[in-house]
Amino acid sequence: MLDIKFVYDNRDLVKENIKKKFQDEKLPLVDEVCAIYDEKREYQMKGDKLRENRNKLSKEIGSLMAKGDKEAAEKIKLQVKAEGEELSKLEVKENEVEEKLIKVLMNIPNMIDPSVPIGKDDSENVEVERFGEPKVPDFEVPYHTDIMESFDGIDMDAAGRVAGSGFYYLLGDIARLHSAILSYARDFMIDRGFTYAIPPYMIHADVVTGVMSFPEMEAMMYKIEGEDLYLIGTSEHSMIGKFKDQHIEKEKLPITMTSFSPCFRKEKGSHGIEERGVYRIHQFEKQEMIVVCEPEDSMKWYNILWKNTVDFFRSLDIPVRQLECCSGDLADLKTKSCDVEAWSPRQKKYFEVGSCSNLTDAQARRLKIRIKGEKGNYFAHTLNNTCVAPPRMLIAYLENNLNADGTVSIPEPLRVYMGGKEKLIPRYNSITVKKK
Repeated sequence: MLDIKFVYDNRDLVKENIKKKFQDEKLPLVDEVCAIYDEKREYQMKGDKLRENRNKLSKEIGSLMAKGDKEAAEKIKLQVKAEGEELSKLEVKENEVEEKLIKVLMNIPNMIDPSVPIGKDDSENVEVERFGEPKVPDFEVPYHTDIMESFDGIDMDAAGRVAGSGFYYLLGDIARLHSAILSYARDFMIDRGFTYAIPPYMIHADVVTGVMSFPEMEAMMYKIEGEDLYLIGTSEHSMIGKFKDQHIEKEKLPITMTSFSPCFRKEKGSHGIEERGVYRIHQFEKQEMIVVCEPEDSMKWYNILWKNTVDFFRSLDIPVRQLECCSGDLADLKTKSCDVEAWSPRQKKYFEVGSCSNLTDAQARRLKIRIKGEKGNYFAHTLNNTCVAPPRMLIAYLENNLNADGTVSIPEPLRVYMGGKEKLIPRYNSITVKKK
């Protein structure tokens, strides 16, 4: 959420930002919010005059009472009472206007960073850099669920009977591999100085609206019927919510945390994701990173965060690339964002496995997360990034570590979590990798 004074004083700049995000339907919101702000200031000025006059009259009452002129004092008391009632009505109107102001402000997108490429949607995102050499083996790489089934490692039919589409059972070595990747990610981030956390998996509505835009909320969140609770779509939601209404001592910054949680998503309106297998699912686990920091440090932390993900994937022999999100692909609260995409030897292309975002003070304004500084309080900056999110990450892992005989190599960092195994051996020789 933008500062209303910034919007009021920079209307053309805010409108230009909206145009760069290809959200022209939101242009009228700028003038609307400025008009509401004028109305709010009018009520404030009237209220201030009434308060000033009431204080003045109260002093007169005291003076008259001291002189023994009770009759005159009583008349002024009636005037004070009348003005008090008028002030109460004004305060109600002022609160109503304030609520209306915030509601409109929350629909105006955050200012994008000047470095963000301009584009309508994710098809115009820009590749920045590749890490590791993408390779296509000289044998046919099966679909990821076929690889998992060769290890008797997945059962989507049973999950469909139990919960419907978008769910899965992971079994045996594949389930163990899934847990191993998350355990390694936890320790990887702890070794980089992040504090490990396991957060609540449900949050109140005011936290949801504090961390994300209304369209995102509608597309992602599952509501618990009869409760003021939502299942989290990512642990970023509850981790940033941890600091709601807090004044953080300047000396305690930056706050860097890595959190594990299951994630629950409707996946409403998702596109460009394969329907089969575990590409598009309603439940998964994720190791996340969040940072709360000084405003001047947020871009430095943005670069640290996405590079952590690159380093993690490269340590598991998975080629990746960084993809800069264009203006039209940025969610409303984000000022800058990039995806880390992993190489798929089967598809011969990259696909998203993580997303890093700098939200500047957008979440902090909504959640009232302030820094207690020497010259007063001010809003913090918040950032988040995916370290790893299996089971989709399993797709990249299995494809890039698959051997011609159907075995899957286990890189050194994972072996301690896999009982020392160096390879996974398929149970079913009938599902072996076919030569091209």
